[in-house]
Amino acid sequence: MHTGSFALQFAQQIVNGISLGSIYALIALGYTMIYGIIKLINFAHGDIYMLGAYIGFVAITKAHLPFLPALIIAMVGAALAGIIIERIAYKPMRNAPRIAALITAIGVSFFLENGMILLVSPQPRTFPPVFAPTVYHIGGVVVNNQQILILASALVLMLGLTYIVNKTKAGKAMRAVSYDADAAKLMG
Repeated sequence: MHTGSFALQFAQQIVNGISLGSIYALIALGYTMIYGIIKLINFAHGDIYMLGAYIGFVAITKAHLPFLPALIIAMVGAALAGIIIERIAYKPMRNAPRIAALITAIGVSFFLENGMILLVSPQPRTFPPVFAPTVYHIGGVVVNNQQILILASALVLMLGLTYIVNKTKAGKAMRAVSYDADAAKLMG
């Protein structure tokens, strides 16, 4: 194998890995926030993402909405699903043994996964392209506008979350609950 082609393929895989890794990082950040604050391994976390993706998919393909309104609807829908799940399934388990909360999280995950299979079938779907594809060639490495948008969005969201956690009253409250939930309750 030619050394130049190996270096080019390696650079291309780095770009692809950074793009895909940005998505994984956002999901992992959510897991970390939930576990770090309430000490719950939320197995339904990825299923909430799936629900939001399906809401966005339906908003774009069936309601024919542009990307930004579909994104907002998907985010609001996923947030509402998270709030409903927290109130119905997780809140009653707050003072229960840890194993009960863990089993509840697994049950919620199964409920969402199998509910969506019954509702929309298990057939894979491709999210429709929402932007005209633009491809940039940088020294033989191909970077498209979707990869740039994913990385930029992930960076903005991570920086925003860092600001919220470290510089706001809500962030201070989250850190307090993570440190000592009982003391945080007593302090209001």
